[in-house]
Amino acid sequence: MTVAEKHVQARRRILESARPLIGMRGFSAVGLSQILEAANIPKGSFYHYFESKEHFGAALLELYNEQYMESLDALIAQKGKTGFEKLSIYCQCWIDAQHNGRLSGKCLVVKLAAEVSDLSERMRLILEEGTTGIVDRLARIIEEGQKDGSITKELPARQMASVVYQTWLGATLLVKVTHQPVPFEEAFAVTRRLVAA
Repeated sequence: MTVAEKHVQARRRILESARPLIGMRGFSAVGLSQILEAANIPKGSFYHYFESKEHFGAALLELYNEQYMESLDALIAQKGKTGFEKLSIYCQCWIDAQHNGRLSGKCLVVKLAAEVSDLSERMRLILEEGTTGIVDRLARIIEEGQKDGSITKELPARQMASVVYQTWLGATLLVKVTHQPVPFEEAFAVTRRLVAA
C-alpha cells in the first residue's frame, strides 16, 4: 500500500470513527483529541489529514451524504416492488436506524442542521445538497408509484417527496424530545394517507 493510499485510508477511518461521537454529542462538543482517540490515530496528527475542524466537518457530511444516497439508490433499484412499497421500506428503515442503538445510524441532518448551519456556510451548503438529493430520490420513488398506480397523483412527486421528508425530520426531532416512538407512528400514518392511491 502506498503512502497516499494509507493517508486516504486513515482519513476515512477518522471520519467513520468520529461519526458516532458527533451523532451523539454534536459537532462543537467533540474535541480533536476525542476524534483521534476514537480512530486510534496518534494525537497531534489531525492537521495532517484535515486543514481545520470545519474541513473535517465538511468531509464528514460529504461522506454521510454519499452513503445515504447509495442506500437510497439501492432502494430505487430494487425490482418487483411498487413505489408505495419502496417508500414504506424507506420509512421503516428510518425508524430502525433511530431505534437500533447504533449511533452511526443516527441522522446527521437532524443532529447537526441547526448547529452547523450557523457555524459554517460550507457545511450548511453540504447539508442543503444532501437534503436536496434525498428529496430528489424520494420524488423518483413517488413517480414510480404514480406510474404503477400505488401512489396518488394528487400532488406533484417533488412536492410530495418534500412533505414526506419534512414530516420525518420533524418526527425525529420530536422522538428525541419525548423519548417516545409515537411521532414515528404518526409520521408513518400521515405518510401512508398522503401517498396512498
